[in-house]
Amino acid sequence: MLAIDGPDLDTFIASASAALKETAAQTMLTPGIYKTYASSVEKAGEHADVTCAARGLEAKGDNQGQSALFVTTADAVRKSHELQEEIFGASSLVVRCPSLNAMLELVESLEGQLSSALHIDEADYADAKRLLPALERRTGRLLVNGFGTGVEVGHAMVHGGPFPSTADGRSTSVGSLAINRFLRPVSYQGLPEALLPNALKNGNPLGLNRRIDGKLKLAD
Repeated sequence: MLAIDGPDLDTFIASASAALKETAAQTMLTPGIYKTYASSVEKAGEHADVTCAARGLEAKGDNQGQSALFVTTADAVRKSHELQEEIFGASSLVVRCPSLNAMLELVESLEGQLSSALHIDEADYADAKRLLPALERRTGRLLVNGFGTGVEVGHAMVHGGPFPSTADGRSTSVGSLAINRFLRPVSYQGLPEALLPNALKNGNPLGLNRRIDGKLKLAD
């Protein structure tokens, strides 16, 4: 979480910490995922430039991830690439940025992301416009005042992004556009109708084309 440093950020961290301390540990999907999460959180907490603001309630069962909230600075994140690595689970790193310019500079250094969220009101629109071009180049899904959960199978859904968030940033793993991950273009030139795939024949159910005066035309 990148934020402009100051009293408002201090208030946010204090409020988030208070809420987190009452949050129960959650069972993770597999033992392997839990072990990776636990070791990653431990590593983050031992980093010289990272402060642990709060931990959730201790686990009461196997493979339960205890939540964590860490705080660091923009300068530390720029110098230490390991602070940019994802921790898959209920852990967050608040990055104190001394100014909007410093935040923009840090965004420009980030790798590809699945999603990013701007938490703003109308007074922040001008600043948001400065950040959007950099975020668009690094993110598959942009949100305002929300979080990148609730992946839905729909035409507008994108769950992908530039490498390394996905292996192929040209497509999405969720949504109608995900079919592009499993297709490649093929051109049929001069084939008689009897040899064309059904999808390209006259009156095809997909509406991909229509024939006018015996010639194949693109659909309107």
